[in-house]
Amino acid sequence: MPKSTSVKDYIRTIVDFPHEGIMFRDVTTLFADPRGFRMAIDQMLHPYAGERIDKVVGLEARGFILGGAIAHQLSVGFVPIRKKGKLPGTTISQDYKLEYGEAIVEIHDDAIAQGEQVLVVDDLLATGGTAAAGIKLIQRLGGEIVSCAFVIDLPDLGGRKVLESMGMDVHALCSFEGA
Repeated sequence: MPKSTSVKDYIRTIVDFPHEGIMFRDVTTLFADPRGFRMAIDQMLHPYAGERIDKVVGLEARGFILGGAIAHQLSVGFVPIRKKGKLPGTTISQDYKLEYGEAIVEIHDDAIAQGEQVLVVDDLLATGGTAAAGIKLIQRLGGEIVSCAFVIDLPDLGGRKVLESMGMDVHALCSFEGA
């Protein structure tokens, strides 16, 4: 890949995936490039320099890749929020709406302590449903959300507005118009 100056330059668009009419924003090309991946992690960390963060929460599944790297850089713990039935310990659950139906995400019931400062991380902010469900889980455990960080925002789908209406601070490295 040629030298790029922006994280957005590393993201591949796949037309009509997973079905016709969708412009899939593929971050695997960003993750595969060492310069691009480091750029993304560094830029995702930058707004939180000097902030107290106790845990980084990654949303399934690409949020695990980003969240793990960010937690490592911050020298803090990493907590996954997973689809129902994927975590082995005692969990709490939160349902949320999808375009066609519903889904459930879970977190271990002892993953976040009361008052811990949490950074929520994922690759993409679309409708905000998964992130909102994750935020609710963290808050139910007593965690305080410092911010929500994403590589990509799809503003036409309204996720940022959903999270901001919940009182969340939202950062994204780039945005793409359309779905």
